[in-house]
Amino acid sequence: MTQTAEMLETYPADLGRIDREKLIRCVEACIACAQSCTACADACLSEQSVEQLTKCIRSNLDCADLCDTTARVLSRHTGYDANLTRSVLDACAMACQACGDECANHADRHDHCRICAEACKRCEKACRELIDSLG
Repeated sequence: MTQTAEMLETYPADLGRIDREKLIRCVEACIACAQSCTACADACLSEQSVEQLTKCIRSNLDCADLCDTTARVLSRHTGYDANLTRSVLDACAMACQACGDECANHADRHDHCRICAEACKRCEKACRELIDSLG
């Protein structure tokens, strides 16, 4: 059992109709993606061709911030606001798509971009699956 799942199990109130497995996958994907994007931005800054990676760095940082925020919002259940949750998930999915696409442009030259693109695609998918399950 992951820490995310363990924390969710301890929540004392009813979570309603939310798909717990999709929620857990999404929180964990957001956390992993935020870490990958942060590390990728840092690695890009160390590349000799840093000036060619400006857009990638910006995408990494935006995506990391949105993934972090999304994981935090999804970890709070008291006073749940479905509209806010959908909006945050949608913004996160869009940031992941943009960052994943940008990193994919550099993936053949930089392994950190390849790894980050994969993390972004996983997170985008997890966000979209959770959105779909919310009804």
